[in-house]
Amino acid sequence: MFGVAFGTVVQRIFPVPRLMKMSDLQRILSNNKAAEELLESLKQELKVVKNEQVQRKIVKLQAENEALRKEVDSCLKKLVQLEVANGKVQIPVPTPDEVRAGGPALVKIEPVQQTPVATQSPQESAPVKTQQTKESKPPKEKKPKKEPKPAGEAKQAAAPAVEEPPIDVGRLDMRVGRIVEVSRHPDANSLYVEKIDCGEPSGPRTVISGLVNFIPIEEMQNRMVVALCNLKPAKMRGILSEAMVMCASTPDKVEILAPPEGSVPGDLVHVEGYPRVPDSVMNPKKKIFETVAPDLKTNEQLVACYKDGTFVVPGKGQVKAQTLKNVQVK
Repeated sequence: MFGVAFGTVVQRIFPVPRLMKMSDLQRILSNNKAAEELLESLKQELKVVKNEQVQRKIVKLQAENEALRKEVDSCLKKLVQLEVANGKVQIPVPTPDEVRAGGPALVKIEPVQQTPVATQSPQESAPVKTQQTKESKPPKEKKPKKEPKPAGEAKQAAAPAVEEPPIDVGRLDMRVGRIVEVSRHPDANSLYVEKIDCGEPSGPRTVISGLVNFIPIEEMQNRMVVALCNLKPAKMRGILSEAMVMCASTPDKVEILAPPEGSVPGDLVHVEGYPRVPDSVMNPKKKIFETVAPDLKTNEQLVACYKDGTFVVPGKGQVKAQTLKNVQVK
């Protein structure tokens, strides 16, 4: 009774309009429903966007995997060529299909059957033994002593000679470098003295180049180049030069070969079709560079070539000149 009376008093003091209360409730319910529909729509759109991103990522990874597979196949082919050139016997490797099928058929080796030896009693074997002891044994033949081989011949037989790779562009150690410092040679007006970073732990190499009359010094600083790194170091006007900058050249114009965009110091320069097997330092008496040099040229597309093989940095692109076509590279 008290609760009913109290509620009546409250209603009299704070009257609530019934029509306004129902209108507000309907509006709230309507807004809530619209919000739920909007939220569901946003969820669907987010799901579609995620699926599109996943598909793009999958396509990108597939393309990268295909590029890596081709590079691995190319390296494997070159490795096989080197092994064959050095006399290594190639053992066939089962394909993935053969592995899934249980591998290639193996040759079954049958065990050799041994003929059983008849056993004899001690009484039967004793006379034979006595007879053998009484018979005279034939004299042993003396084998002639082998004459010792000279020490030089023994060493030659123990260490067979390794076949030398053919003399071609694969014997040149060409790498991408960056000129980090350049100055005029103090004793020669036509020479630059450069410090070139070739990505080696020992630091930049000192290189002497006769480019003063062709390229301004401000265009030399921080320039990316291709450096021939396994020439025998030689002094030029009192300063030791440890490499050579590769250029496209005519009597009137010289252009430094440009590595592909994205190259960094230390990247190796390959020539397509010629396995890269550089000497640590080329022997001047073998005239390796002199033999290769006549076939180093740029082609109609400005790409540096050796015969029909183009200079490339694997995975990054070709090495090119700026404007000089069909000219000597040196």
